[in-house]
Amino acid sequence: MKGVSFTPREKFAIAVILLKELNIDRLEICSARVSRGELAAAKKICRWARKNACLKKIEILGFVDNEKSIDWVGRAGGAVLNLLVKGSFEHLQKQIGRTTGQHISDIQSIFLLAKNKKIKINVYLEDWSNGIKDSPNYVFELTKNLIRFGAKRIMLADTLGVLLPDETYKYVKLMAGKFPNAHFDFHCHNDYGLATANSLRAIEAGAKGVHATINGLGERAGNTHLAEIAVLVNDRTDFRFKINEKFLAEASRLVERFSGIRVSVNKPIVGDNVFTQTAGIHADGDEKGNLYTSKLSSERFGREKEYALGKLSGRASLEQNLKKINIELTKNEKKKVLDKIIELGDRKHFVATADLPFLISELLGNNLFKKAIKITNVKVSSGLNLTPRAAVSIKIGGKKYSADAAGSGAYDAFMNALKKIFTDQLGLKLPDLDDYEVSIPPGGRSDALVEAKISWRKNGQYLTTVGVDPDQVMASIRATEKMLNWFAKSII
Repeated sequence: MKGVSFTPREKFAIAVILLKELNIDRLEICSARVSRGELAAAKKICRWARKNACLKKIEILGFVDNEKSIDWVGRAGGAVLNLLVKGSFEHLQKQIGRTTGQHISDIQSIFLLAKNKKIKINVYLEDWSNGIKDSPNYVFELTKNLIRFGAKRIMLADTLGVLLPDETYKYVKLMAGKFPNAHFDFHCHNDYGLATANSLRAIEAGAKGVHATINGLGERAGNTHLAEIAVLVNDRTDFRFKINEKFLAEASRLVERFSGIRVSVNKPIVGDNVFTQTAGIHADGDEKGNLYTSKLSSERFGREKEYALGKLSGRASLEQNLKKINIELTKNEKKKVLDKIIELGDRKHFVATADLPFLISELLGNNLFKKAIKITNVKVSSGLNLTPRAAVSIKIGGKKYSADAAGSGAYDAFMNALKKIFTDQLGLKLPDLDDYEVSIPPGGRSDALVEAKISWRKNGQYLTTVGVDPDQVMASIRATEKMLNWFAKSII
C-alpha cells in the first residue's frame, strides 16, 4: 500500500502479536529479494519463530527466478516459500512470454531446488479469477502439475478484485470438485468492496483457508479485513477461526500506529465508534434491557461500550457516562449538563467521558473534580533552523515544579519537559501517548478553533482527552492537563 513501510523492529512486533496473542495459522512476512531491511526483519522473525516452535507458520513470497528466491528464504532462516506463478494464460503470454510447458518446467525446477534445501512450497495462482473464466484449461493443466510437484497449498488469487460473490462460489467450487484432494486457499482484493463477502463464499464453496490482513491493508483498495471475515465466519457459519478475538483491536491499533494509515472510525469490529451509541434512544433501550446489543458485544473483543455525548444525546446517554465515572447529580444538575453538551454539539465540539468532570465542575461551580495538577506556565519556541524548546511549570498540591527540554516539535518539547518533572524530579511514569489527532474545521480560517484529541494508555487502560484552543500546541496542552488530572491518583 502506498506510503506504508515497516522497520524490522515494527515488523517483528506485529509478527509476535499476530502469532503469540492473536493465534493466527500462518503469516506471510515479506517478499524475497526486496531490501536489506526486509531481510533483516525476516531473519529476526524467523529466529524468534524457530525458538517458539512456529517456524512452519512463517511464509515468504517468492518468484520463479531459478534459485534466487529460494536462496533468499534460506538466508532469512525461513522454511516456507509462497511461489507466485501465472494463474491466467493472458498474464503468462503478455508478462513473461513463456509457453505453458516452459512455465511448468520453470516451476518444477523451483520445487527441486526447494526440496534440496528442505523448504516447503505453496503456490499463488496470480490472476486466477480471470484465468478460470478466460483460460480454464490452462488453469487445470497448471494445477494438475502443481499437485504432482508437491505443492502444499494452492492459493486462488482474485488479484484485481473483480469477482462477484456468486462467481467466487462457482469457480472455487469448480476447483474443489475437480481436485478434491488439494488444499485451496482464497486470496481476495477489495476493489469493489466485496472482499469479505467473496471470502465467505469461497469458504462455503470448499476453500480450506482464506487470506486476510490487519485493517484490510493491501494493494489499491486492500485485501480482506481479518476482523470482518473471522467474526463473520465464527458467528454465521459452521466453520471456526481459531484466533483470539480479544486481541483484534490491539493488533489493529499496533498496525495503525506503525503504518500511519488510520482506521475508519466505523470500521467493523476495530473502529473507534463501532461500540458507541450516539442516539439517546439507543442508550435508553440499553438501560431498559440491552435492546441494542447483539453478538457483537464490546466485551467480546476486550473493549467497552460507549455512549456519545453530543447534540443527539439524551438523558440516558448522560446517565451511562455518569455511572462510568461514579458521579451522581440531581435531576436539575443533569439537565444543566445535558443542555451544555447539546450546545457544544451544535458547535461541533466533541465531549469525551474524561471531559465530564471538568465540564460539571465548571458549569455547576461545585469543585466536584478539583484539579490536583495544574499547568501554570508554558513557553515554547520554534523557528526555521532552530530546535524547538519548551519551558514548563506545574503545581501539584501547592508545590511548584519546572523543567525545560528540546524536542522534534513544540508539543514534543513540552512532553519532554513534562517527563523531566515527573520522571527526574518525582520518580513517576506518565501514561504512554497512544494516538494524537488534531483537527481544524474546514473553511480556511487561520483563527479557527483547533481540537486536539489525544489517546493515552496506562496499565492496559485507555483514555481519550480533548483540548480546544485557537493555538494548536495549547489545544494539545489542554488535553494533556486533563490526562494528568484523570490519572492523578496513579501518578502522584
